[in-house]
Amino acid sequence: MNLEKLLHDRLAPALEAAAGTPVDPAVRVSPHADFQSGAPLALARTLGRPPREIAAEVAGRVQLGGLAEITVSGPGFLNLTVSDDLIAVSLDALGGDDRLGIPPVARPERIVVDYSGPNVAKEMHVGHLRSTVIGDALARTLEWQGHEVLRVNHLGDWGTPFGMLIEQLIAEGAGAEHSLGDLTAFYRRARAAFDADEEFRTRARLRVVALQAGDAATQALWRRLVQRSEQAFLAVYDRLGVTLGPADFAGESSYADDLPGVVADLDAQGLLVESDGALCAFPAGFTGRDGSPIPLIVRKGDGGFGYAATDLAALRHRVRDLRATELLYVVGAPQRIHFRMVFAVARAAGWLPETVRAEHIGFGSVLGADGRMLKSRSGETIRLADLLDEAVSRASAPEIGLAAIKYADLSGDRRGDYVFDVDRMLAATGNTGPYLQYAYARIRSLRARAATAPGPIRIVHPAERALGLALLGLGPAVRGAAASREPHRIASYLHELAATFSAFYERCPVLRAADDETRASRLSLADRTARTLHLGMCLLGIPTPDEI
Repeated sequence: MNLEKLLHDRLAPALEAAAGTPVDPAVRVSPHADFQSGAPLALARTLGRPPREIAAEVAGRVQLGGLAEITVSGPGFLNLTVSDDLIAVSLDALGGDDRLGIPPVARPERIVVDYSGPNVAKEMHVGHLRSTVIGDALARTLEWQGHEVLRVNHLGDWGTPFGMLIEQLIAEGAGAEHSLGDLTAFYRRARAAFDADEEFRTRARLRVVALQAGDAATQALWRRLVQRSEQAFLAVYDRLGVTLGPADFAGESSYADDLPGVVADLDAQGLLVESDGALCAFPAGFTGRDGSPIPLIVRKGDGGFGYAATDLAALRHRVRDLRATELLYVVGAPQRIHFRMVFAVARAAGWLPETVRAEHIGFGSVLGADGRMLKSRSGETIRLADLLDEAVSRASAPEIGLAAIKYADLSGDRRGDYVFDVDRMLAATGNTGPYLQYAYARIRSLRARAATAPGPIRIVHPAERALGLALLGLGPAVRGAAASREPHRIASYLHELAATFSAFYERCPVLRAADDETRASRLSLADRTARTLHLGMCLLGIPTPDEI
C-alpha cells in the first residue's frame, strides 16, 4: 500500500476546501512524524492568512478515519502519524504479491538506454565501469516498472582508426587467432606503427577509404576485429552480471550509410554553416568563455564525419524507426555540453519532437586513493577485468566481490566522483554491498531454522513499527530512483532497511518470541524484509546468495 498516496488523497479535499482551489498536499516522509505536509505554508501567501491558522483548519476538516493522527507543528506543518493497524494491514496485503504492492506504471514508455559503449580493439577499462553499472541498474529498474526498455551498446567500431587496425591485423597475420588476445596491446602496436611508419600510415589511410567504400576483403577483416572485441566485451558483461547481450550491440557503423543524408537534411534546413572547411551547427545558447559560439562539427574539413553526425543519426533512428519516447545516454559528465548541443540541433531539425524526452545521464569519475583518476602504477588506465580480479580474489566468494564493486558505484550520487577502495568495498559492515548480502543471508537462515510458519503481522514494539514503515518505503524509493535516474536512492533505501532490521532483530526475539502469535508475526516481518532486499538488490544487479 502506498501510504503517501493514501494520506495525499485524504488531505486533498480538506486543503481544497480551505483554499477554494485544488492543492497538492505534498506528503513526504519526515523525521518529525511518519509523514508531513507543508502545503499550508505554501498557501499562506496566496490566501493572506497565517500558515498555522490554515493548518489548524485543514486538520479540523480532514477525514482520516482512524488511519492516522494529525497535528500542527512549527510554523504550519501538518504532521501525520499512521496507526499501527494500518501498517500491519498494509504489510499483510503484501503476502502473496511478487511486486510487494508496487503496481506497474499506468503509462509505459518506450525507453532507449544507451550505455557501456566501449571501443573495438580496446579492452574495457575502469572508465567503462560506471556507464555499464549505472546504465544496467537504470535499465533493470525501468523495465521492472513496466516500461519497454531497449538496451543499446553504442560501440566505437568505425572511422579513421580502423584503417590502422586492419593494417596491423594484416601485418600480424590475418588468420592468427592470438593477435587480439590482448586488445589493448594490439591497439598500441597499431598506433605505434601508424605514428612511426609513413608507409604504414599511407596504407592505413587507403584502407579507411576501402572500408568505407565497401571493399569485401577489408570489411571481412574489420568484421573479425569487431567480432573478437564483442566476444571480449560479452565476457566482461557476464562477469559483471549485467543484462547487455549480443543483440544490444549497435556500433557507429550501424549509421554509416545514414551520415550523408543527415548532413544533407541539416544543410537543406539551413542549420549548417561552413567553418574552416567543416560543416558545423551552431545551436543557440552555446558559447565559449570568450562569448563566441561553440560549433558542433557534423562533417569535418576532410569530408569525414565526426561523433556529432553519428550521434545525430543514431538519435534520428531511435525516434523515427524504434519509436522511442525517451532516450537516455549514460555517458560521463565531460560529454554534457556535447549531448546538449546534439539534442538542440535534433530539436531544430524536427528529429526530436517535444513528445520525446532526451536526457544525458552524466556521472563522475573513479578515483584512486590519491584523489586522482584511477591509474596503474605505471600510469596506465586500469583494465576492468583487473579490477574484477582484484575484488574477487580478496573476497570470500565471487558474488561478494562483484557486489562490492557494483554497490560502491551505485551507492553514491552518480554525479560525484568516488574512490576505488577495495578494503572499504568488501567490508561486512557499513554502507557496502557485502553488508546487504550478509543481511539477506542472515534472514534466509532465520527462516530456514524456524519451526513454525509466518502469520498475521501485529505491531506491538517500536522496533516492529520502525521496520514496518521501512518496508512500506520501497515504492517511493523505486519511483524516486527511476524518475530522477538516480540508482543510489534504491541503494540508500536498502541500506537503511537492513540497518532497521538489525535493530529490530536485536530488540525483538523472533524464534524465541514469548508466544506463537508474536513469533509468527515477526517471522512475517523477516520474510517481508528478505523479499524487499532481494527485489531491491536485483534492480541494482547485486547478487543475492542465500548463504555466505
